[in-house]
Amino acid sequence: MPTSLIAGFVLGFSLILAIGAQNAFVLRQGLRREHVFPLCLTCAVSDAILIAAGVAGFGTLAQALPWFETVMRYGGAIFLTWYGLRSLSSAWRGGAVMEIGEGQRASLQSVLLTVLAFTWLNPHVYLDTVVLIGSISAQYEDRLAFAIGAMTASFVFFFSLGYGAGVLSPIFRRARAWQVLDLLIGLVMLAIAAKLVLM
Repeated sequence: MPTSLIAGFVLGFSLILAIGAQNAFVLRQGLRREHVFPLCLTCAVSDAILIAAGVAGFGTLAQALPWFETVMRYGGAIFLTWYGLRSLSSAWRGGAVMEIGEGQRASLQSVLLTVLAFTWLNPHVYLDTVVLIGSISAQYEDRLAFAIGAMTASFVFFFSLGYGAGVLSPIFRRARAWQVLDLLIGLVMLAIAAKLVLM
C-alpha cells in the first residue's frame, strides 16, 4: 500500500476525529438511529469535495508561489497546536459531554440542512481540508493517493460514528469516556503540529 495513501488516511482520520458540532450531531443522530445513512454520506461526500479542492488547488498554488507552502505549514502547526491544547483543556475540565435527547423524530430535510450548515459554514473545515490537507499533500509525489487516503478516512469515520453510536451510547453517557477521547485527540494534534514544524 503506498505510503502517501496511508499518510493521507492517518492525517484525515486524526483531523476529523476532533470533537466538534458536526461530529456531535452525527453521534446524536446515530444514537437516535435517525437518517443515519444519508447523514453519513452527506458528511463524507462534502469532505471529499473539500479535500479534492485542497489537494488540486494547493499543488498548483505551491508551484506558483514556493514560499506559500512554508507559510501554510507553520500556520497549520499553529492551528493544530491550538486545537490540541483546546482538546487537552476539555479533557482536564471533564470532557465534552453531550446530552442525548429523545424528543420528536426530525425530518430528513432538517437533518441534512443542519449537517450541511455544520460542514460548509464552519471555517475550521476549510482549514482542515482545503488548507492543511492541501498543504501537506504537496510534500508527496503521489498527491492523488494522499487525497484518496484522506477521503477514505472520512467515509470510514462518519459511517463508523453513525452506525457505531448505538453500541457506544452506554459508554459516551459518561464524562470519563469523553475525557479519554479528548486527551487522545489533543496528543495526536500536538504530534502532527510538531512533525510539521520539524520537517
